[in-house]
Amino acid sequence: MAKIETPRPVRGTQDMLGGTSEAFQERFAHVVATFDRVRRLYGFQRVEVPVFESTAVFARSLGESTDVVSKEMYTFEDRGGDSITLRPEFTAGISRAYITEGWQQYAPLKVATHGPLFRYERPQKGRFRQFHQLDAEVIGAGEPGADVELLVLADQLLRELGVSEGVTLNLNTLGDGPSREAWRAALIAHFEAHRDQLSEESLDRLHRNPLRILDSKDPRDRPVADSAPDIDAYLTDEARSFFEKVTAGLDAAGVAWERNARLVRGLDYYRHTAFEFITDRLGAQGTVLGGGRYDGLIENLGGPSTPAVGWAAGIERLAMLVDMPEIAGPTVAVIPMGEAAEVRATGIIADLRRAGIACDMGYRGNMKKRMQRANASGAAWAVILGDDELARGEAAVRNLGTGEQEAVALDALIGKLATR
Repeated sequence: MAKIETPRPVRGTQDMLGGTSEAFQERFAHVVATFDRVRRLYGFQRVEVPVFESTAVFARSLGESTDVVSKEMYTFEDRGGDSITLRPEFTAGISRAYITEGWQQYAPLKVATHGPLFRYERPQKGRFRQFHQLDAEVIGAGEPGADVELLVLADQLLRELGVSEGVTLNLNTLGDGPSREAWRAALIAHFEAHRDQLSEESLDRLHRNPLRILDSKDPRDRPVADSAPDIDAYLTDEARSFFEKVTAGLDAAGVAWERNARLVRGLDYYRHTAFEFITDRLGAQGTVLGGGRYDGLIENLGGPSTPAVGWAAGIERLAMLVDMPEIAGPTVAVIPMGEAAEVRATGIIADLRRAGIACDMGYRGNMKKRMQRANASGAAWAVILGDDELARGEAAVRNLGTGEQEAVALDALIGKLATR
């Protein structure tokens, strides 16, 4: 009979079991729990949206020509013949739900969520094909105060996670519609004048998405991109006032920020504030949280003209930055010897756990093997139970650190171990 070959896990996904993986899972859970606690302080409601949507939701929201849509989405045809896509981000699905579920009646709406997302891209440190994000959005609020609240929320989250050291808030304005159009025209003129110095990718973007040339990583593009005009010269009075109110609000809230005039969002529905919290502790993948104002997205999806602003943060990346103590093993290892002892030990271990004492039980092997496993587990105490101990109504309790051992009455075990 031919040997059956077990399929390998899909590249860019993770399987985790105990040990180091458990420590990471604890940090992951800590990030999520901290986010849920902090978002409640700010009055953000939890929202859930499907893991998959009609492909049109993401094509319209992210733009047909973006890398995410053209190269990275997991898209398939379901049995009904519909084109379905696993969500590569949260904002599009939340915006779709805002329209189809009638959430306009609750505007301004503050919502938050977290969960898995999917993108077909090259896995690297802190980046996977199935990954997880936190997400916070304010929908239906066009005031700069909404931008400020989201940024202060993000800053507090990073502080309470203990990862704010070395993280810098980079901030920019993309202006309002007239500002952006004037700047876009100036950029096209600048890049056209230097098109012979641009990379092939930037030439492709020149008329379709010229703002993206500003953050090109290709060294051929940097001299031309660095000499391109900033948006400041094209800001309307209204756009300038909006940005000033955002920065004044951050200053009042004690949130440090730095201006980055090259921080952009390529899609036309982005307006005003764009931001990223950046660290140098993750190598090339330095952004731990980013977002901006997307006043035109919901209208782009067929809904009413609706201002909105939001951000997302990679949970894996944040978990890599979190400093938490190592995961403790069981406090107590229960070692029964003999059938009668195993039955009695089942009741003992249930009582210990109900009392909040972490414990485990050795099921097999001789006394020496079970003691070896108890020591390897990291337990502080071993509770040894054999026929002789049962007859006396007691157990031998051994300190696995010192080797000292004493007899303890079975009905006094919880009291003894709970105080140790």
